[in-house]
Amino acid sequence: MTKLTRRELLAAAITGTATLCCPSLSRAFWPSGRQAESDASAGPDDITGHIFKNSAPDEPWKWAREAFDYIGTSDLKTTCMICPHECELSPGDRGICRSKVNIDGTLYSLSYGDPCAVHLDPVEKKPLFHFKPRTTAFSIAAAGCNFRCLNCQNWEISQARPEELRHYEMFPPDVVKAAKQTGAASIAYTYSEAVTFFEYMYDTAGIAKAAGISNLLISNGFVNKAPLDALCDVIDGANINLKSFDDSIYRKLNGGRLKPVLQTLKTLHNRKVHLEITNLVVPGYTDDYNMFKRMCAWILEALGPDHPLHLLRFFPKYKLNRLPPTPVDTLTDFRKTAMQAGIRYVYVGNVPGHEGTNTYCHNCKKMLIRRHGYLITQYNIKNEKCKFCGASIPGVWS
Repeated sequence: MTKLTRRELLAAAITGTATLCCPSLSRAFWPSGRQAESDASAGPDDITGHIFKNSAPDEPWKWAREAFDYIGTSDLKTTCMICPHECELSPGDRGICRSKVNIDGTLYSLSYGDPCAVHLDPVEKKPLFHFKPRTTAFSIAAAGCNFRCLNCQNWEISQARPEELRHYEMFPPDVVKAAKQTGAASIAYTYSEAVTFFEYMYDTAGIAKAAGISNLLISNGFVNKAPLDALCDVIDGANINLKSFDDSIYRKLNGGRLKPVLQTLKTLHNRKVHLEITNLVVPGYTDDYNMFKRMCAWILEALGPDHPLHLLRFFPKYKLNRLPPTPVDTLTDFRKTAMQAGIRYVYVGNVPGHEGTNTYCHNCKKMLIRRHGYLITQYNIKNEKCKFCGASIPGVWS
């Protein structure tokens, strides 16, 4: 495996060539002919991943750190407590996320200081529409994911082991230094699944927060409450992908469960972390109108009306490459339904030119932010209020 020096990384980030590491833009870094690993033990109604027996390295490598939260036993088994899978690993085993391993009775993360994707993004790309608009987020990812989504957009890194990918060497202080040099207002932990590189994210976020840089969690939300509570001390904003509102769909589409994600949303709300929610509308899976209405009702009851909801259009990808794209009319109807239910800010993503890409005041209905892609061409928020009627607009605007 090849690593890049910090000097090479900084040059790439500043000049924009770091986009070569973004999995959505390049395939150059992935081993040729490597196919996504299948989970042979999972049936069609539950694609939850499995533990990889006897696949851990013999000893920790340079980019390994002891796990943040786990239980060890006298027989050298470990139980990871980062996510609700709570993988019990014997020595030599690797967890569902592919980045946690048991080496001689100690649980290690293999994703620490070795991001496989680095890019400078508009914060709107996360998507975060109500958090420091018109600023950039220094975005990093490490290999691994605790889900097995059939529609994964970044499966080349999310369904890979850290050892399989070319990476940058960037320990937490290096990430913060690079973010400063690129002028980023925030660091986003994104692209793959941030929960699987929890230790790297947590340590980086602590240094960044002390340096006055915001931290953004972009995640599926499948994380236990104790580590999430610790993370809430150092993160400022989050976008959580609420993939459906049905546990059986979570199991067969994503390999996860619904209840822990709902708990994550409640925790972020209660801890007053800026929160936005994404829902990818997948034909035949998550486009059920009644299920969507139940989801909106839960959001209003548990979280209130002010957390932005992003409805994203699905395009054929990965193992669902034979499905059609989501009809735009479906997204338009869902947006109308959510707003009629009482959610104040509902957006439509992956549909250029749709009115749902803009922000409208919930009080006077006038346009506050006009977006053209990730470019903001009109901005009518001043002192966190609507310029036209003076209504307070929920978000982090300065």
